[in-house]
Amino acid sequence: MARNYLVLEDGTVLEGEAFGYDKAETGEVVFTTAMGGYQESITDPSYQGQILITTYPLIGNYGITDAASQSSGVHVRALVVREYCKEPSLMYGGKTIDSFLKENKVPGISGIDTRELVLKIRSEGTLKGAIVYDEGLVDKTISDLKKMPAPSESNLVAEVSCKKKYFVDNGKELNAGVIDCGVKKGILDSLSQRCNLTVFPYDATAQEIIDSGVDGVLVTNGPGDPAHPEIKRTLVKTCSDLIGQKPLMGICYGSQVIGLALGGTTYKMKYGHRGSNQPVKFDNRIYITSQNHGFAVDEHSMDGKDVIVNQININDGSVEGLIHKNLPVFTCQYHPEAHAGPDDTSFIFNNFAKTMKEAKR
Repeated sequence: MARNYLVLEDGTVLEGEAFGYDKAETGEVVFTTAMGGYQESITDPSYQGQILITTYPLIGNYGITDAASQSSGVHVRALVVREYCKEPSLMYGGKTIDSFLKENKVPGISGIDTRELVLKIRSEGTLKGAIVYDEGLVDKTISDLKKMPAPSESNLVAEVSCKKKYFVDNGKELNAGVIDCGVKKGILDSLSQRCNLTVFPYDATAQEIIDSGVDGVLVTNGPGDPAHPEIKRTLVKTCSDLIGQKPLMGICYGSQVIGLALGGTTYKMKYGHRGSNQPVKFDNRIYITSQNHGFAVDEHSMDGKDVIVNQININDGSVEGLIHKNLPVFTCQYHPEAHAGPDDTSFIFNNFAKTMKEAKR
């Protein structure tokens, strides 16, 4: 049985069983509380640059199916589990998570006390970490991690956004523009039920988007810091220029970017929200939502901006949605398309379609 080590910047070293691809890797160590949807999580581009811990103790039991992937590959840098299933159900073809990680050249470590690890992160905050295979490299790895910049200091969106514009004809009357910051397939599928799509790279200009003739613009989920200098120079400026010209909606990272475009600020959360059970208060109802983010909009930064914080997280009071008082601009910090998780808030896409229809009149 091959062994490897999970090493954290604070000096913590956990030994486990190696699975997946045999490769040393570094990243920001985060956790998800979802009980299912492991394939959707590891293929979500919002996890770019991160080592993911799953709190559910058994991962891989229902195997891997192409239909569940949210992108063309695995985006986590490594996967940390209590136990991975070596003989999954044949319902989806019997493909193992071990073989899936190998195909995508991503390492895994199992046999870890994930409860202990999650308690540490909840207490101390997100940590940088590494997967290594040589015990003799542990001390050097700890030293290197302390000096290593956080992955979010890089422009991670540039790594996952499409490189050029493309069009998806769904035979619909509405045409939605999508600014791809690392979009999940589930978002494109949900929009495709209602609109044709023109998908743009993250650094497309407002004029390029307006000239395409779209009826509204969605800014998608994505990885990293929304206040990264390159993001502020390109994407935030584009959103600022679009406000008042086209209906604008943001999901997750897109919510944070639009918050910046409206004059607010963002901050890095202690350990973020990742999972499919986050409670959100919206219109005097509580919705259980799917989430994956490590940054949030500062509620007080929106004071005096003609913007209402109309949705909040019940657990910690953080901002979960914004709406402009006078203009067709609104956001949600969670994922209304789910994949995985509850689809209680899928009506958000209907709201977007309705807003675009009204703007065309």
